[in-house]
Amino acid sequence: MRELAAEVLATARQMNSAGINRGTAGNVSARVDEGFIITPTGMAYDECVPADTVKVGLDGTASGTRRPSSEWRFHRDIYAARPEAGAILHAHSPFATALACQSIEIPPFHYMIARFGGATIRCAGYATFGTQALSDAMLAALQDRSACLMAHHGMVVFGADLKETLALAVEFESLCEQYWRVLQLGAPKLLPADEMARVLEKFKDYGKQS
Repeated sequence: MRELAAEVLATARQMNSAGINRGTAGNVSARVDEGFIITPTGMAYDECVPADTVKVGLDGTASGTRRPSSEWRFHRDIYAARPEAGAILHAHSPFATALACQSIEIPPFHYMIARFGGATIRCAGYATFGTQALSDAMLAALQDRSACLMAHHGMVVFGADLKETLALAVEFESLCEQYWRVLQLGAPKLLPADEMARVLEKFKDYGKQS
């Protein structure tokens, strides 16, 4: 458990050093038996030690010396709804947040949109941070997806483990930046539905080595 807690903190520090988050914003968690380990609320990740992370059960019960991230509810609900989720990362990355503040859904301007499970990346409706309403909106936006924007807030991504989740978050922010730049050029030119269907089929075994 301590080793996984250290990995959670290392991932939180890496998301900041990668430029997809700043300060104490954002949060990271990893699944454990009957719950998850999550970063504490309001603490600088560089100053945290593994004992500062918090274990939260799927019933919402927290154990540890610190309080869990204020966003622990949507972590719990994603783990409960999506058994393939082994880790979750939430960040206020610059380009994802810019699009989210305009409640923009990302259309199939680039085939790598399919990396996240569909032909679009949805934007969850706005709700106050830390609330069940926000969690419910995110679960709807994440249906058949592994990432979504959060209106007037940021982004959330999940993957099989911490390493994959961080890589997906960096890739997601890159797509958000590309789409933001495309919008500066005018109306985006989109890939047709039949091509996205082919790409989604190919992504079923993307990255598999056997």
